[in-house]
Amino acid sequence: MLELTATTSKQWSRIGSRGMYGQAILDLAGSCPELVVLSADLGNSSGLDRFKKSYPDQFINVGIAEQNLIGVAAGIAKEGFTVFASSFAPFIAMRASEQVRMNMGYMNLNVKAVGIGSGLVMGFLGNSHFGIEDVAVMRAIPNMTVVCPADCGEIVKVVQAAAEYDGPMYIRLTGGPNCPIVYTDNYEFEIGRAIELKVGSEVAVIANGSMVAPSIAAADLLTQHGVSVGVFNFHTVKPLDEQLLTSISQAYGLIVTVEEHSIIGGLGSAVAEFVSALDKPNRVVRLGHPDYFGKTGEYEFLLQRYGLTADGIVDSVLTEINK
Repeated sequence: MLELTATTSKQWSRIGSRGMYGQAILDLAGSCPELVVLSADLGNSSGLDRFKKSYPDQFINVGIAEQNLIGVAAGIAKEGFTVFASSFAPFIAMRASEQVRMNMGYMNLNVKAVGIGSGLVMGFLGNSHFGIEDVAVMRAIPNMTVVCPADCGEIVKVVQAAAEYDGPMYIRLTGGPNCPIVYTDNYEFEIGRAIELKVGSEVAVIANGSMVAPSIAAADLLTQHGVSVGVFNFHTVKPLDEQLLTSISQAYGLIVTVEEHSIIGGLGSAVAEFVSALDKPNRVVRLGHPDYFGKTGEYEFLLQRYGLTADGIVDSVLTEINK
């Protein structure tokens, strides 16, 4: 079984989120004989080359047909198999949204839909490949669990946990090769249970996916401005860790959410919805992609453009504090 260490975290980071998903699936196959893996003609892009060579009878390429992908996956799951189905995030979340809603959500079948290249990492292909609305779509579907791992090490944790989790799930993979490292040692991962990464007293930064690492860096930079910041990895957007979020709202005056997703419907919206219903709601600031169709560009350029870097987070937090 793959083990998270300081050495492996560096190796996995270089592979990137897609390649690491493939490695995690290959590792899972040895202990999960009921595993079936599907792809919409993106086996190589999903890092599944070695898996399909090692387990050809457990891999199905349905072609460029995401709606059919979910339908076939649901049928196989109904026969008792553990099914992972992957495609680019906007295609699996939106092009196949009706099939996800009915065949996964309504029928409550054990399919793990994996959105690769989510967020802005496919930005050089334009808005057709931006994955900035997928969480909003998926979390609105009853019975769906939505998870967004922070780094390559957490991708391994998520795949292992998803295989043991009975029910439909959307796994959102952000970032590209040379993903920033968040975890260098083994840790306990549980779906639906967020993780406190840094203790503070004034501002709570809640992030997931590719935004966890820059949030930690931003917290360190903010200490130079005399601002005490706590950082939390809310890898599971649905179900939200309401117990920890309640504690955060009691301990911090300002909550800032950071996500590589639209500011509408994602992690920030989920946090704001919950916090607004508390007896003494906090001020919640949502950082993410603005509510418009953005420009085509390289990944790092787009992150900087929308303030989704450590420096961008620092600027936003200081702006809010000084209001």
